[in-house]
Amino acid sequence: MRVWSTADIPDLTGTSAVVTGANSGIGAAVSLALARAGALTVLACRDPERGERAVAAVRAAAPGAEVRLVRLDLADLASVREAAGTLAATVDGRLDLLVANAGVMALPLRYTTDGFEMQFGTNHLGHFALTGLLLPTLGVSGPSRVVSVSSLAHRFGAIDFGNLAGERGYRKWPAYGQAKLANLLFSAELERRARRAGRDVHALAAHPGLSATELGQAGPLMAGRPLAARAERLTRLFTQSAAAGALPVLRAATDPAARGGEYYGPRRPLEIRGAPGIARSSARTRDEETAGRLWEVSARLTGVTPDFG
Repeated sequence: MRVWSTADIPDLTGTSAVVTGANSGIGAAVSLALARAGALTVLACRDPERGERAVAAVRAAAPGAEVRLVRLDLADLASVREAAGTLAATVDGRLDLLVANAGVMALPLRYTTDGFEMQFGTNHLGHFALTGLLLPTLGVSGPSRVVSVSSLAHRFGAIDFGNLAGERGYRKWPAYGQAKLANLLFSAELERRARRAGRDVHALAAHPGLSATELGQAGPLMAGRPLAARAERLTRLFTQSAAAGALPVLRAATDPAARGGEYYGPRRPLEIRGAPGIARSSARTRDEETAGRLWEVSARLTGVTPDFG
């Protein structure tokens, strides 16, 4: 059977794409592939210095590519609002693709600027707000896609509406699983609401399997465990590259045959690595009641109510 690769990405000339967390790992690999295919590619990054280096790397690897940088801190709703305005202007009011990739993993208990538990606030609420604020630019002149990047960890996640801030006890891995499950519930609900509203916006999701990125080092470093951070690097011996991990995201983002509501990941056993294809998700991702409640809670917490017009 033929394996899907970046060679299958269609010509994206004349389209615009925003990738969050684009300065390294999966986001950097996705950004490079989109830029090479001809899209105006906007790297939305928290750290401007690292973002500038990422932009320079894309331009060096894809001469002539249209690449822009916008500062975005998903853990600060004021930054999300400012970035959304800048992004809308950068793509001239027409966005074809939003890749909600940025995230944090397995952190000790920390809070965002607005007082949300850091993993839920960054991975889910920040992207919820950004998508809602960018909704007027999506699907305005042809189909647009929103691709949420989740994780295998969603399978042990559960949405605890009574403990979203970790105030009744906090465990870093269950909190991470909750945030990654929230990504999939949000994607499914966005797809349903867009269909009901007749908007040409399509929500898909993907996960990178186990990929060699910097994601796993932040938690041990924040907890003051540098040896654990160095040990985490050893796990890269058992993972695939960031470029390989980006393939399910790119397929969800660009494959003309991909459809709203689909979820992509590596297709080898356990979905740890391999060529991209349709992935499995837990039964909780199909709970429409929880997804609807999460949407309403997220709108209340962020102050952003997505308007499908």
